[in-house]
Amino acid sequence: MSEQHNHSDNTSPGDEQERDELTPVRERDTEFGRISMTESGMTLNLGGTRAADSVEPDGPPEGSENDELARLAGLVGIRVGQLASDDGEPMSRVPERSEESAALTRVCEKLDARAGAADPNPSLDRVAALMDLLGSPERTLKVIQVAGTNGKTSTAWMTESLLRALGHRVGLFTSPELTRVTETMLIDGAEIAPERFVEIFDELEPFVDMVDAQFATPLSRFEVLVAMAFVAFADAPVDVAVLEVGMGGTWDATNVVDADVAVITPIGLDHQAFLGQSIAAIAAQKAGIIKPREADGVSALSPAENIAVVAEQEPDAMHAILERAVETEAIVARSGSEFAVGESTVAVGGQQLTLRGLGGEYDGIFLPLAGAHQAANASLALAAVEAFFGVTREHPLDADAVRAGFDQVTVPGRIERFGKDPVVLIDAAHNPHGARTLASALERDFNYTGLIGVVSIFGDKDARQMLTALEPELREVVITQNSSPRAMDVDELAEVAYDVFGDDRVRVEAHLPAAVELAREVAEESGEDGMGVLVTGSIATAGDARTYLTALDAQEPEA
Repeated sequence: MSEQHNHSDNTSPGDEQERDELTPVRERDTEFGRISMTESGMTLNLGGTRAADSVEPDGPPEGSENDELARLAGLVGIRVGQLASDDGEPMSRVPERSEESAALTRVCEKLDARAGAADPNPSLDRVAALMDLLGSPERTLKVIQVAGTNGKTSTAWMTESLLRALGHRVGLFTSPELTRVTETMLIDGAEIAPERFVEIFDELEPFVDMVDAQFATPLSRFEVLVAMAFVAFADAPVDVAVLEVGMGGTWDATNVVDADVAVITPIGLDHQAFLGQSIAAIAAQKAGIIKPREADGVSALSPAENIAVVAEQEPDAMHAILERAVETEAIVARSGSEFAVGESTVAVGGQQLTLRGLGGEYDGIFLPLAGAHQAANASLALAAVEAFFGVTREHPLDADAVRAGFDQVTVPGRIERFGKDPVVLIDAAHNPHGARTLASALERDFNYTGLIGVVSIFGDKDARQMLTALEPELREVVITQNSSPRAMDVDELAEVAYDVFGDDRVRVEAHLPAAVELAREVAEESGEDGMGVLVTGSIATAGDARTYLTALDAQEPEA
């Protein structure tokens, strides 16, 4: 239910009924019917009449209408109002695409039954055993591996785009997915086909079962996905694989490889229960991707030395990283020292950059991403690619290819723009460090009259710090709850928001699609030009909103 906080609310049932009758109905048409928004939430009217004039049936819809409800739920990918099963409970999340095959659904169910991100086990033994049974496909790959707290995904996407622009076939593995599991694996810039994804899983499943039987703890969902990516990239084959670490570094499943270049993005406090309570402890875990170089691992398409490319860090983090580099005899290239952002100027649709790389200066770069942090990520990605190819100032990368690589990069869910009047921005900031970075980007790169926030945060994150970081940039906030079981309860998060924002700036709407619509309505009703909406708080929040808005955009007639 959408509400504003009122500690002295003595509304009677009769008053509540009168208020509902007077509540204006906000509506949006889709090919499935009319979505109506009221204070009671979001409803779908398949008959096309106004929700205020219609009579709701006593039970769930039957036959083809029930199919249409399921189809809409699949399109949106998240809860829509009170769509319910026969037992009155909300419907389980269904596949995002109605045409998704039964085979892919079967595979997703098997993967989801395995331990997830909240249940990691610190060991490489299981995934190493699986790789051995599969004939070690990871050993056929040249790898750039990316670890860190924030900026991993963006840096990995930029690295992949640069490599392709330089004429190489590239595999990209990132996690977690925003909307579809197949998003985790790209080959030559294209998402792996669902049929191929299913085929690889079916090929691996007997070997996965064998490994499960050998260990007290079965392979996790992430470990199986990593193994599938290695097989997909080896079979393609790709020239280079760019791998984003899932959590930490030392014990992460991706670390079964010996990377040609180890990249470490900015490190902050996150996942302390698994990685340690201090920046130094977390950095030591992430620095575990830096390894000694094996002499027989050198090839024509890889650096001759063991190289770590490191973003700017807090002193304790940098100390831990450099200690690991000394242990492994790695060469270290540091942001702000061996490479840097020379200049960053806000431009329409992104920013103009001059980057000082390992091979010299590259100017005239357009990056279609907002924020000083993305300029820093671009500098890091460039240095990683330069290190991979062993460039020198006498032999830098092709400047035109570098420009093309950055110009064509996309990073879903990172200050991603949807619609207009008001514009909706979606960002996957999911910890205090990320929230502060997002707030800085909004302040530097945007000049909205006001932003209405839509926020859902995982229960294991520091919600107070995140909301405090975002508060100066938001006129009001709508607290909601994403589809993940890890999401903080909407009422619990709302109590934190009341403390940070004050009662009069907080609204509550448990269903995320309805929360997005409420925020848009608040922005529109302000009567001011230049209002916008920001959806953030977790990767699941970004994914849910992205799925919902993509579905709505698909129904909008072209201008």
